[in-house]
Formats: sequence, C-alpha cells, structure tokens
Amino acid sequence: MTPETALHWTQTALILALTVAAPLLSVALAVGLVVSLFQAMTSIQEMTLSVIPKMLAVAAILLLLAPWMLEMMTDFSTEVFRAVADVSH
Repeated sequence: MTPETALHWTQTALILALTVAAPLLSVALAVGLVVSLFQAMTSIQEMTLSVIPKMLAVAAILLLLAPWMLEMMTDFSTEVFRAVADVSH
C-alpha cells in the first residue's frame, strides 16, 4: 500500500465521519441555542432543561436519518473491502 492510498482512505473515512455526524451535531447545536435563549429570557436555570430537549432532538434525527447513515457507512465499508481484495491479488 502506497502512502497516497493510505492518505486517500484516511481522507475518505474522515469526510464520511463528518458527513454522518454533521446532522446530529447541527441539530444538537440548534436545539441547545434555542433552549439557552429560552432560559435566558425566562431566567430558568434548570440543568435538565438543557439536556433533555437535545437528547430527544438528536434521537429523533437519528431515527429519521439512520437508513441514510447506514447506507453511507455500508457503501464505504464495501469500497474498503473491495480495495483490500484488489491489493491482495
């Protein structure tokens, strides 16, 4: 395996990880911002108020996007295994 090949697969894996994680992280960020603004406007400083909505929103997005995420990761794994098989011949 050449360094260029290793770099290609590492770069592809990192891009895939960012692509799969981005929707979850962005929803958690948006919900956290909305809850923080709500807490600032109402002067409610309850810790669970900031955690529970984020957990629910991330769980909902995970359920919604799970097939897409699984397809992306499965396609990548298939590509990696094909590349390994090609290198061994």
